[in-house]
Amino acid sequence: MNRTTLSLIAGVTALAAVTGFAALSAPDAPGADATAKAAAQLPVERTSLLCPAPSTSDLAETSYTSFTPVTKGTESGGKAELQAAAEASADGSDPGGDKGKDDGKSGEDKTRKPVLTPKEPGKPVTGDSSGSDAPALVGTADGRFAPGWTVQETTEVAAGTGRGLQGVNCAAPDTSFWFPGASTAADRTDYVHLTNPDDAAAVVDVELYGKDGSLQSPVGEGITVQPHSSEPVLLSTLTDEEQTNLTVHVNVRSGRVGASVQALDDKLGGDWLAASTDPSGSLVLPGIPKDATSVRLVAFTPGDADADLKVRLASPSGLITPAGHETVHVKGGMTTAVDLGDVTRGEAGSLVLTPTDQSVPVVAALRVVRGKGDKQETAFIPATRPVGTRATSADNSAKGSTLSLTAPGRAATVKVTASAGSEGGTPVSKTYTIKAGTTQDIEPPAPGGLKGTYALTVEPVSGGPVYGARTLAANESGVPAFTVQTLPDDRGTVAVPEADEDLSVLQK
Repeated sequence: MNRTTLSLIAGVTALAAVTGFAALSAPDAPGADATAKAAAQLPVERTSLLCPAPSTSDLAETSYTSFTPVTKGTESGGKAELQAAAEASADGSDPGGDKGKDDGKSGEDKTRKPVLTPKEPGKPVTGDSSGSDAPALVGTADGRFAPGWTVQETTEVAAGTGRGLQGVNCAAPDTSFWFPGASTAADRTDYVHLTNPDDAAAVVDVELYGKDGSLQSPVGEGITVQPHSSEPVLLSTLTDEEQTNLTVHVNVRSGRVGASVQALDDKLGGDWLAASTDPSGSLVLPGIPKDATSVRLVAFTPGDADADLKVRLASPSGLITPAGHETVHVKGGMTTAVDLGDVTRGEAGSLVLTPTDQSVPVVAALRVVRGKGDKQETAFIPATRPVGTRATSADNSAKGSTLSLTAPGRAATVKVTASAGSEGGTPVSKTYTIKAGTTQDIEPPAPGGLKGTYALTVEPVSGGPVYGARTLAANESGVPAFTVQTLPDDRGTVAVPEADEDLSVLQK
């Protein structure tokens, strides 16, 4: 085998470990021995996260919490940094540099320090900002800080549109995002935040779909997001139509971006709407608070075919069908909304959607309201991926955190670990069994001698797939403020094929 071939194999393997994606498949030649062995699960070597600008309110108080779980197989080196988008460079180099930066600010601003610089895996680190000028953030982590790196952005807004508690997990850049549950109604102010972490401009289409189908919006086509910058796009500027329930599709023509929707209501508070998991025939939306006073399901199917879905609630006692909402019909290319009322009736719950007959890919999210009268608050729960190998949740406190776990199929056993506190404390682990078809709300274990905030990791031990969500709650002047973040797999490891040299390829 020549030097070029060896270099190519080494390069492909290294690239797979860095990017988090690897695939190697080919049909075996007749009579030939298979040369590829079972893929090894190795820790990812680099992770990127993007946090949207938290608020336009002068009353906003924002905290950031970074956490990397301890992962076996990592080397001792590496670092993680979270810094203003305009200060970041694609290779995570010195944030004081000028690369990709043209904001007209003084030389003093050019030396802005990172918002967060974690010191070690296994211990959270926190930072904060105040007011309306906090920027979007770009984060990179490599080496031992990369596997499972999680950053939570939590904002308290004391009054005004969107008042209450708003939370979002900073997300990895991608090229396609679906957001069912947005709105251009008169009492809503919804923005889609687009953040570009790279050295080249990204070109993005923002597509809107209402109850009658696509809303033609030339303004939403070909939006340019400059390098190392963030663009908040007000949805009501993309269409003249006021629609209570919309699905937003962010489609990236070139480059990649991070995307989140900030949904703010004049009377019902507001929160971040994270992207739904990729379109699928069956969906799980976990972690509806047991005291929810109103739950609205918003669903959309991207194709031309209609979808008929069976609606069930995974309660503490098993799967039940909400009276009057046994099924939902979703027309192809149109957004469908169903008000489920107080569907949980005082018990923990998760919504499970499955096809009644033919499977048609669907995206979905829930708008959840707590409280009554002028003391109401809103949060959103998108359909999500299962916990998988491990899920991570940052920014938990001794009071106000609820962990919701759902096993929609087979029963499952999971291990939940509370990390050390950001200012002190000893990690603690506890094992839970989730019965088949149920949702269980648990008060998560807290570190011994906790000081500050802590992180949770959820690791399935046995049984079927588990889905999860974490709720943060706080009482703010009588308003039951809350925010919900789902717990998909943190993608801390990647399957890397193990291959042997095959000299026969040089003879063909």
